[in-house]
Amino acid sequence: MRVADLLSHKGDGVFTIRPDVLIAAAIAQLVERRIGALVVSSDDKAVEGILSERDVVRALHQHGSRVAEEPVVSIMSSEVHTCSPDDTVESLMAVMTNQRIRHIPVVTDGALAGMVSIGDVVKNRMDELEHDREALMDYITAR
Repeated sequence: MRVADLLSHKGDGVFTIRPDVLIAAAIAQLVERRIGALVVSSDDKAVEGILSERDVVRALHQHGSRVAEEPVVSIMSSEVHTCSPDDTVESLMAVMTNQRIRHIPVVTDGALAGMVSIGDVVKNRMDELEHDREALMDYITAR
């Protein structure tokens, strides 16, 4: 399965935040939207970074609550692993596992086209396993 197929099922919506927005506002968005990461972008197209729950927790540990009044750019991860719609879900699983990341922005022609989370990948894998189980049961009972 390709990333494009995954996005066609889950949707291509992705939440972004400008790099100059305060971390307190970013935390509020993460909580309100019940998501684990925001793509940092000045124009909702270019991926400048990513702000994850892990980034926030790490910054709170290092700097305390005063970090909430700093801009997102001060704690975001600027090295962002991205993928394309043509990449396979299997390759995404490998990147997520090897890099220990939970969110990967999808980019097409340099522009943000979606976001895939570890939850999306796990759900897809569970659906595939269920389909395989049903096919096997059909095969066994047809004999």
